[in-house]
Amino acid sequence: MAAEHEGREDPGMNAPRRVVIFGTESTGKTILAERLASHFGEPWSAEFVREFWDAHGGVITEADLDAIARGQLANEKAAAARARRVVFCDTDLLTCTLWDDLLFPGACPAWVRAAAEERARQAALYLLCDADVPFAPDPQRCFPDAAGRERSRQLMRDALSSRQLPCCEICGDWPERERTAIAAVEQLLRGSPREASG
Repeated sequence: MAAEHEGREDPGMNAPRRVVIFGTESTGKTILAERLASHFGEPWSAEFVREFWDAHGGVITEADLDAIARGQLANEKAAAARARRVVFCDTDLLTCTLWDDLLFPGACPAWVRAAAEERARQAALYLLCDADVPFAPDPQRCFPDAAGRERSRQLMRDALSSRQLPCCEICGDWPERERTAIAAVEQLLRGSPREASG
């Protein structure tokens, strides 16, 4: 498949709705994706870069950005193939482009950027996880300090608002985050994607 077509989805009527769990580091995205999948009995896709990091001894270079994006897409598409109504994605290609630009300025492959924009417009809902929970140290994380965490938080927020993507903010303690996310997805499944915006 040509790279320029890599990120395209089947727009068929029966395609599952894609809900992206989005936000900066250490905001509970993976746990939330797992819990939403369990609650709704639907699949979720893992963030591929974590698998890549582990497989490569924690070394990532700009030469790896293409492979990381392809792995992210593969995870999402495999999960979507098992879905009935909705699939939950632990981050997405838009996240890849933001991190590419932060860590490897100018190195993000053009096809990744184009596919990220197209797929972002196709997403049914973004669940934007706020950084109002304690930071949990992890070797993969880059911004443990309050100032860096806030910059990253705002970058993620601006990425959604500047594109006017359907979004529900997820904040508060862990039970509240889960309740808010479940309610947003329930509303999405009852109505149109835009009705779930908040």
